[in-house]
Amino acid sequence: MNPIDRQILQIALPSIVSNITVPLLGLIDVAIVGHLGSPAYIGAIAVGGMLFNIIYWIFGFLRMGTSGMTSQAYGKRDLPEIVRLLIRSVGIGLAVALCLILLQVPIRQAAFQIIHPTEEVREMATLYFHICIWGAPAMLGLYGLSGWYIGMQNSRIPMYIAITQNIVNIMASLSLVCFFGMKVEGVALGTLIAQYAGFLMGLVLWMNRYGKLKKYIVGKGVLQKEAMIRFFQVNRDIFLRTLCLVAVTLFFTSAGASQGEIILAVNTVLMQLFTLFSYVMDGFAYAGEALSGRYIGARNRKAFTDTVRHLLIWGAGLTVLFTLVYASGGNAFLALLTDDRNVITAADTYFYWALAIPAAGIAAFIWDGIFIGATATRGMLLSMAASAVSFFAVYYGFHTVLGNHALWLAFLVYLSMRGAMQTLLSRKVMEKSFH
Repeated sequence: MNPIDRQILQIALPSIVSNITVPLLGLIDVAIVGHLGSPAYIGAIAVGGMLFNIIYWIFGFLRMGTSGMTSQAYGKRDLPEIVRLLIRSVGIGLAVALCLILLQVPIRQAAFQIIHPTEEVREMATLYFHICIWGAPAMLGLYGLSGWYIGMQNSRIPMYIAITQNIVNIMASLSLVCFFGMKVEGVALGTLIAQYAGFLMGLVLWMNRYGKLKKYIVGKGVLQKEAMIRFFQVNRDIFLRTLCLVAVTLFFTSAGASQGEIILAVNTVLMQLFTLFSYVMDGFAYAGEALSGRYIGARNRKAFTDTVRHLLIWGAGLTVLFTLVYASGGNAFLALLTDDRNVITAADTYFYWALAIPAAGIAAFIWDGIFIGATATRGMLLSMAASAVSFFAVYYGFHTVLGNHALWLAFLVYLSMRGAMQTLLSRKVMEKSFH
């Protein structure tokens, strides 16, 4: 195998495994409470899980920003800065987590004002939320650690951590529910234990694998003004970009829900095709983060351009593969998700939109990784903001005529616009990175 392809796969494949395990934490919780005898338990876990998904999604910049800056420092072989970036990222993550814990009551109250759960679900979701919020230090600290590991070209440790978290979650939650008679609180405590198990494992593996870097752990330089300004500039752009992403995603669900239960169900199952594709492509985006940042730091323009070319080739190949698989087996996949004939029949009407997702989204995924590695976060923000505007413009321009088709058209335009704008900006990013 070509050395570049080998490097890409060494980072991408463990990252794909890590990505696939992420939703398992939520699925395990739902599966456990689903046998407790009341649908309110499932509702509580669904509401609580959604709140934490949004919260942690918004603070995902801690992983992405750290990955790009660390990979560049790795390329420069700047070991003191590599260690400072880890301390800076984990420290800021813990500070944000402390703020979330202190503000947990107003955050929960504001969320319930938007969601309007039933009284029974509200009561149990409140219990779940106020237990799991104490996992914020572990989760946000782990974001910094995971981004740092990827920047160090090591995606295996995040994979080991993700697998461990799922195993601990299953064992802890089942034990607390089945042997100690707990219900929602048992599932919440199981999740909390799994989160801290993952964080502690991340620290132990750091000591084992990178312990020799301890000599560079000094307070001097961690809070250095220029470095902190750059850190917050990079992460500010990613944070604002994520808000645009969350706005589009939540609106997609809300707009589908406003058209009735069948359309909501159809959009939800069809969107799983996008989710599955994104898990795989995010793995290659992570490879783009690690390798492009590394070669920019090392001032190796040829290796950078070769890596970009090979990533795009992998993206094109996977686009063809996913499109063929979805075209031939998509209906069978939908049948696994639901046996409701009304939903399956209605899904056929919109299936071709989902079939176009890989082709529309591939460029955005690949360029996202490369832009993060180059810390070209302003370009990412501008591309995302323009794409979000195009999403809402297309939807509101056509929804009265096309109905739910307008929602899918808007989503595909949004994905395509992201990739097209980043392609246009890529030359400028490369020139700035190697000026």
